[in-house]
Amino acid sequence: MRIDEILKKKKTLSFEVFPPKKENGNDTDKLFATVDGLKALNPDFISVTYGASGTNARSAAEIAGYVKSAGVEPLAHVTGGPSAPSDIDSLAEKLKTFNVDNVLALRGDKPAEYDKEYCKHFKHASDLESYLKKYGFCMGAACYPEGHAESATLYDDLENLKKKVECGASFFITQMFFDNAYYYRLVNEAKRVGINIPIIPGIMPLTGVKNFAKIKSMCGSTIPIEFRNMIEVYSASPAAMREAGLNYAAYQISDLIAKGAPGIHVYTMNRADTAAEIVGRLRNIIDEFFKAD
Repeated sequence: MRIDEILKKKKTLSFEVFPPKKENGNDTDKLFATVDGLKALNPDFISVTYGASGTNARSAAEIAGYVKSAGVEPLAHVTGGPSAPSDIDSLAEKLKTFNVDNVLALRGDKPAEYDKEYCKHFKHASDLESYLKKYGFCMGAACYPEGHAESATLYDDLENLKKKVECGASFFITQMFFDNAYYYRLVNEAKRVGINIPIIPGIMPLTGVKNFAKIKSMCGSTIPIEFRNMIEVYSASPAAMREAGLNYAAYQISDLIAKGAPGIHVYTMNRADTAAEIVGRLRNIIDEFFKAD
């Protein structure tokens, strides 16, 4: 089922997984077990990403096929940066063989170790969306509550988001953020410039100090002072840090739903147990507010 059709009926609960770096049977089986664990939480869809260098795009397509066969709608990432049109055609046709209806069209950011020309054919996500239209996918796109790093201002970034809508995006999923005020600002300003498609907030639970350092280096999201204080106090105790991170993610989600977010997307880092603990903390909210109209 198309995600844009689901969003017309209800708030969506969704998760993200990524394929193993090395394609071997054990790692793939573990990921399939993760998908099975996430399915038990009754998500509306599971997104499947792959590396920005494009090296494991085919295995990601096969994982999307497994998600579909498990009875959950997959949202397959398609990254234009490292890809030639023939690569996109091959991936799109493979997704079609798995009856995948939904894709998230991304430009991608050039990895530090990538030594070839990046974005040779698809310089912007909107270019990729225009190319993918012929396949009839329901297309989503990414957005950034604190603005994209390459945009001088939030308003420059909003102009890019408008192009994504014009080229076929029917919903957005945000990059991770830890201060909900940035999400509310994005939604308000997007509406002001005429962007009216759903903007689904993306939440990543910070459950460990290493996790925190990686996220800061990867996306530079602002960490609110109250959460920074918790990290300082609890960082020496892994169990306490995990509990604080799960509770903070649950707080973010409950606040977002109370203020009208169209759904929640959880970056699980392939941890079904983390997703299950968050859903458990929010069980009554999910049961009450994620029902179909």
